[in-house]
Amino acid sequence: MENIMKRYLVFEDGTYFEGKAFGSDVETIGELVFTTGMSGYQEAITDQSYNGQIINFCTPMIGNYGISKKFNESPKSYIKGVLAREIAEVVGNYQSEMTIDQFLKEENIPGIQGIDTRAITLKIRKAGALKAAIVDSLNSGLIDQIADWQLDRDQLNKSITETSQVFTGKGKHVVMLDYGYKQSIVDELQRRDVKVTVVPGNASVADIENLKSDGILLSNGPGDPIDHTDILSNIVELEKKYPVFGICMGHQLLCLANGAKTFKMKFGHRGFNHPVKNLETGKIYFTSQNHGYAVDPESIANTDLKVTQVELNDQTVEGVEHTKYNAFSVQFHPDAMPGPHDADFIFDKFLERLNK
Repeated sequence: MENIMKRYLVFEDGTYFEGKAFGSDVETIGELVFTTGMSGYQEAITDQSYNGQIINFCTPMIGNYGISKKFNESPKSYIKGVLAREIAEVVGNYQSEMTIDQFLKEENIPGIQGIDTRAITLKIRKAGALKAAIVDSLNSGLIDQIADWQLDRDQLNKSITETSQVFTGKGKHVVMLDYGYKQSIVDELQRRDVKVTVVPGNASVADIENLKSDGILLSNGPGDPIDHTDILSNIVELEKKYPVFGICMGHQLLCLANGAKTFKMKFGHRGFNHPVKNLETGKIYFTSQNHGYAVDPESIANTDLKVTQVELNDQTVEGVEHTKYNAFSVQFHPDAMPGPHDADFIFDKFLERLNK
């Protein structure tokens, strides 16, 4: 990366951090969040749950194993920017097709390296997720627009697939309602020889029933779940007829559909070192997570849901089960991309329910 120029991260309150530019040369505004994972930068960058956000990577170096597009979680990245303490210039991975710098240029995403990511993380932990701009000059007109900038309230509808996709399998047939799904969820199901049909998250119940599936999976996705109450009635109808499994956004929507409430967290859970306790077995496993919203635990009391798992650091609701219907969900990512495989058994649990 020759002729590296300065680049700035500017907050709404006027404070700024200086670093060196990499990636695309565009300027942008986004919601600044941090992730604690020590690897998996490619999966994070291509995870649609980060739609509209600038990702601050806590690990000191990223990019050391390059980019291999077969590991992308979605065909396109929807993030607004990348912050890193150091970007590796030497890639050590036989599968690598390009550097992270080249990838971000291709995706038209700006980045800043050589920036104090630790101080930025501490600022977010104190103040919560913040709006910020990535600019090439402190005189940029974009800085004046930070205060008025808002996350797109229609992220989910812009993330879902427009047409159905079929992933072949000889076993059970699962219809996944797409709210911005990760490819690794499909991969986990296909490892179990499941046929997966991905449909738009707002598909009608009639269209879903015509697919003759054995079960329904509600995928992950970006944004505030409360913005999508128009699809909750569909979930209510589906859980009466099929085994239903929700992941992340799917978990939140399942809870909303059954009368619970959600709230925006101060700085969310992003990374794969989050300890979750299974209240039914007492077992604790480390999980991969990426969410800025959570289910209000008090709101579950008057529903037909019961809490099955909690995050040990802050007691966030991490799993629920319906007491009347064959439906359950988890807030974390059992597909473990990136992260530990402690919770991949949950896919087996879903398959067992398909056989009932």
